[in-house]
Amino acid sequence: MCGRYTVQPRATKGKSKAAKLIEKHLKEAHYNAAPSQTLPVITEQQQDKLQFFSWGLQPFWAKDAKAVKRSINARAETLTEKPSFRKLLQSKRCLVPADGFFEWQVTGHDKLPYRIMLKNEELFTFAGLWDEWADKSTGEVLHTFTIITTEANDVVKPIHDRMPVILSPEAEELWLDENETQEELLSLLVPFRAQDMKAYPVSPLVNSPMNNVPEVLNSL
Repeated sequence: MCGRYTVQPRATKGKSKAAKLIEKHLKEAHYNAAPSQTLPVITEQQQDKLQFFSWGLQPFWAKDAKAVKRSINARAETLTEKPSFRKLLQSKRCLVPADGFFEWQVTGHDKLPYRIMLKNEELFTFAGLWDEWADKSTGEVLHTFTIITTEANDVVKPIHDRMPVILSPEAEELWLDENETQEELLSLLVPFRAQDMKAYPVSPLVNSPMNNVPEVLNSL
């Protein structure tokens, strides 16, 4: 799964579609991005714009804001089995910019947090789905997103058995392409190359989403 990540408005190298948009339009760093927070995404409908949606998918058909539990993750293997995800896969895909994510390794009675990122420390994107929900009583429209996960690669596997789907710059273009078939889209949802990633243990400060401070990135 993916329950926390980082995205910072600093100059980034690399070919990611999101890098320049983040550098230009993200005003504050999210050192400890957590569910329910409003975070940057890039949708297939507005590919040259950074939008800010709430993390945790609220399906359009929900009767009210508390009618269903909002999904922060969607399993790649079962996307086509769930009607709400299947429809979003067809028409509401997004990129979720990040420069690292956190996962917890269970060791006895403790959980040790790790930060996982690219070896070159460049910004990348997760594959995501989004939706919009309208409050019929007020007319307010809520835009939300979920991050797609897959099985862990060899870097993440010692820490957790799942990881978010990380897209290469080439895969980003395909993920946002309205002409891609379902089969082609599903083929992108695989573990990222382990040889291009690294992980290191970090401070327990990251355990609380209240700690949105650079110290959560420090290696132990």
